[in-house]
Amino acid sequence: MKFILRILLTAAAVLLIANFLSGVQVDSYTVAILVALVLGLLFAFLKPIIVVLTLPITIVTLGLFLLVINTALILLADKVVSGFSVDGFWIAMLFSILLSIAQSLLYSLMDEKQ
Repeated sequence: MKFILRILLTAAAVLLIANFLSGVQVDSYTVAILVALVLGLLFAFLKPIIVVLTLPITIVTLGLFLLVINTALILLADKVVSGFSVDGFWIAMLFSILLSIAQSLLYSLMDEKQ
């Protein structure tokens, strides 16, 4: 149940950010849920592998390279999910930062009850 709630909260954040960012388009609510699911899977399975492989550059950049990894995963989700589009690298990076902030806020409200 908690997983489904997190997916729905992420989908709401994706829709909200897409309304404010002109370079991000989400066609429907279903696409937003699919984007949230794909991003969740990419961040859960692919991101740890990429982080381990790029550990030296991540250490040299004091962790800032993780923003590039998140941006690349957003752009990968753009290629995988039809109905979701991001115009470029910098828009994807801004989307990634805003999505991380929104998820932190929403998840903290969700966990407060327990």
